[in-house]
Order: sequence, then structure tokens, then C-alpha cells
Amino acid sequence: MNADSVVMEHFAEPLTRAQSDELIERIEDGFEANGFGLWALEVRRAGEFIGFTGLAVPEFEAHFTPAVEIGWRLARSAWGNGYATEAARAVLSFGFEEAGLNEVVSFTVPTNRRSLAVMERIGMSRDPRDDFDHPGLPEGHLLRPHVLYRVRPG
Repeated sequence: MNADSVVMEHFAEPLTRAQSDELIERIEDGFEANGFGLWALEVRRAGEFIGFTGLAVPEFEAHFTPAVEIGWRLARSAWGNGYATEAARAVLSFGFEEAGLNEVVSFTVPTNRRSLAVMERIGMSRDPRDDFDHPGLPEGHLLRPHVLYRVRPG
């Protein structure tokens, strides 16, 4: 999934196996440090792994950090079935009811229509004044401009 150039089109580049393994280590560290992280997603009927969704703390500094981010990544075969939205709603419920968060953010490039649609379906909203250039990408990079969405409980 992380090596699929279509799945990763809104990221700087697809991940190698070693980079995917490092991501898993960071996810596990996040569970230890924060009590939450990115959970594996499976299709319940088939037990098929289709991706992940969950909460993470962004590792960069921006005008909205420190913050807790909701994110997801699904294999192409899982797109268009409502899995991201269903899982994201469960994650927000956990974040607000169990983890006691008072806000969750999400961000992506403006062309990532699929993720933007999920953000809106789960009740997130955007103030264009919050948009930012991702500090992890160099000046002039096509994917540097990002939009920021927020949601609070209730």
C-alpha cells in the first residue's frame, strides 16, 4: 500500500519497505507515548487488511501545533466503500469520548479530493486562514501547500 504510487500520490513519494517499517515503529511509539495511534483497518467479513486510520501527533511545528491529527490511508482496492469515513467517525468518537481531546485536526494538499471529502463527511471544517505550507517539504514543492481542517466535540 505505501509503495503504491496512486495511493501515495499526495505524499512526497511512495515508501520503501524500510520506510514502511520505520512508520510502523513510529506508530507503535505513538501508542506508548500518547495512548493512541494509527489502527490497522480490516474488512470485518473477510479479515482483509485494507489500511489504517487513527490519531497521531504531528512531528513538525506549525501555527496549529501542538495538535492531534486524524489520518487514514487505504489500499486502492478499499476506495469508494465508505471504509475511511466509517473508521474516521469511530476514531473521533474515541478521541473525544475516551482520550478526552478538545480538538482534532487533519490536513492534506488541496488536490486530495478523497481525503477532503472524508474530512467534510465527518464534520470537519476549514478556515482558509489556517492553510499552511508543510515544513517537511522544500520551498516550491508542488505538495507543500496544505489545507487544515478542524473539528471539536459535540
